[in-house]
Amino acid sequence: MRIALFGGTFDPIHRGHLRLAAAAADTFALDRVLFAPVGHQPLKPIWPSASFVDRVAMVRLALAAARSEWSIVSSNSIVASTDESPDPRLAVSLLDQPRPGGSPNYTVDTLTALAQEYADADLFALVGADSFLDLRSWRSPDRLLALAEWIVVSRPDYPLTEARLASLVLSPNERARVHLLTSVHEDVSATGLRRRLASGDRCPGLLPGEVANYIQAHGLYAGLKP
Repeated sequence: MRIALFGGTFDPIHRGHLRLAAAAADTFALDRVLFAPVGHQPLKPIWPSASFVDRVAMVRLALAAARSEWSIVSSNSIVASTDESPDPRLAVSLLDQPRPGGSPNYTVDTLTALAQEYADADLFALVGADSFLDLRSWRSPDRLLALAEWIVVSRPDYPLTEARLASLVLSPNERARVHLLTSVHEDVSATGLRRRLASGDRCPGLLPGEVANYIQAHGLYAGLKP
């Protein structure tokens, strides 16, 4: 079995997250992509705007709508789908739920737990290029590279070149475990979405309808400055 951990705040989850996960699953023959909302990211001093419970709820709604609302027909287009079945490869995980006392969630601990739960699986971690290039500032980076292969999203505006990778000082074996995903080019910013949501915009086409409904029903992001 081939399983990828897709961690993040998902504040809120949006179309780009769904397309990225599906493209990774298609490109690397993944059996499961686990969306793992994080409790407290150690490298981000600002806490998520929405609570962990709300972010998990939005992820669940988005994954249920991944096929019923949208069909990904190419790397650059989405059309309405008549398939009412959610993508079985996409699932939510609570492995990165808040720690006691609000202590940081470290990816090395999450991947270690995932390796214990799926002892016979091939593990991957799905991450953006900008985050991956900071890997040496993460806890136990060498252990991270050993625990999982890495699927790194290389965007046209932030290409992951060999020159940039050189800053990580990867061994040949480590470099062989880093794979680039270049087929998805999404210009969707969660920060921008939160600003639009704060102004009352439901962000059609960027958020699944059920997620937009949840945000409105629970008054999420309403207190933010547009």
